[in-house]
Amino acid sequence: MNYIRFTYKTGKYFGRLFAERPQGLVVEVLAVEKHPTQGDLHQPNQVNVPLFHIRTALHQHEKITVSPSVVYDYDGEIPSYPDSLRQAFEKDVERLQNKNPQEDAFVRKCLENYKELETIYAKRWA
Repeated sequence: MNYIRFTYKTGKYFGRLFAERPQGLVVEVLAVEKHPTQGDLHQPNQVNVPLFHIRTALHQHEKITVSPSVVYDYDGEIPSYPDSLRQAFEKDVERLQNKNPQEDAFVRKCLENYKELETIYAKRWA
């Protein structure tokens, strides 16, 4: 089976090509490489925005349409979805904690989101 890596918004994923459509490539999510960034995509690193989004990773086997320009061949091994989600989540939490949350409101807000996400993800990690 041919695997791919692809970007969707601010997250990065492993998957497989599911179908080709005029609008783009339909890909199936198999694992998470990088957890999506929290907050407003149009105003990155800002806290005072109309809605500071809690961004979850795409679900296992979710199918989405992406541009061919964000899809790359991947010939490595695909980790399990629960393990990859946990690893990507923990890596981003650690990255944020190392940025001194006491001095950065954006980092604090992201870490607050991650506390809520941890509850949401408990079912996916099982």
